[in-house]
Amino acid sequence: MVEATRHTAARATLNGLMTWLGEAGLHAAASSAGLRAAVDQHAAAVRDALGDPERGPSVVALAGYATGVRDTLIEAEWQLPPVAELDWAKAEWPTLRLVAVCALARSAGYL
Repeated sequence: MVEATRHTAARATLNGLMTWLGEAGLHAAASSAGLRAAVDQHAAAVRDALGDPERGPSVVALAGYATGVRDTLIEAEWQLPPVAELDWAKAEWPTLRLVAVCALARSAGYL
């Protein structure tokens, strides 16, 4: 039961991230080879950071990673501009990292 609750909470976290940022970022990456490559590089780094680069991270690990990035950004007082106003060609590291988490979650079937 505890494990099921953790998975449900993790999926909710990833769904929220996808709604807020991921959909727009992945849509932009689909039409930009440079952005797509940057997201792919960040996804590889996340897989490596969370272990098991071949199978990929679990839903709980991905959600925890995304939450950690978010919390670090809050502490640093970094703010993402409204997603509708983002210049994806100049996307910063945190934006790319969070979109990469969404790409991993989608490819793993967590979303």
